[in-house]
Amino acid sequence: MDIRYIDSTDDRKSISCVYENSWKTVYKGIIPADYLNSIPKGQWAPKLDQAKWHTMVCVEKGCIIGTSSFCKSRFIEYADAGEIISIYFLPEYWGKGYGRKLMRVVMSELKEQGFSEVFLWVLEENTRARRFYEMFDFTCTDDYREDIIGGKQLREVRYVYKY
Repeated sequence: MDIRYIDSTDDRKSISCVYENSWKTVYKGIIPADYLNSIPKGQWAPKLDQAKWHTMVCVEKGCIIGTSSFCKSRFIEYADAGEIISIYFLPEYWGKGYGRKLMRVVMSELKEQGFSEVFLWVLEENTRARRFYEMFDFTCTDDYREDIIGGKQLREVRYVYKY
């Protein structure tokens, strides 16, 4: 297994496929099925090269199986913090330790970039992800955002880690 930053040779649609497959599995029962089933192939591909974002991939036997994007906070109220925007894996690789390895690398990169605090948003109902972040000593705060996805009102909660 190799964890590295994306480069110009990486197929953005393959990386997007990780998001698509993960969303359709992890958010089943949380986000309406009609919405999940309507996610178009390649939806996340254009977002992977955002200015000031960093994206890493986890590659196993030549295939991209996981990805994470992170950056300096996109939110003015948390301007001095690093932000983990996403971390997703193909569902068949869940529970095998790949996520922990990628998370450790991302956290190390954010620390090297000089952040003493890192945060992320997670859907309140996504208990699997919340347990994962808590394994890394992220703490749930009282901060939340309301969101509507597929016509359903959802709440995202903010988790924080301090070095």
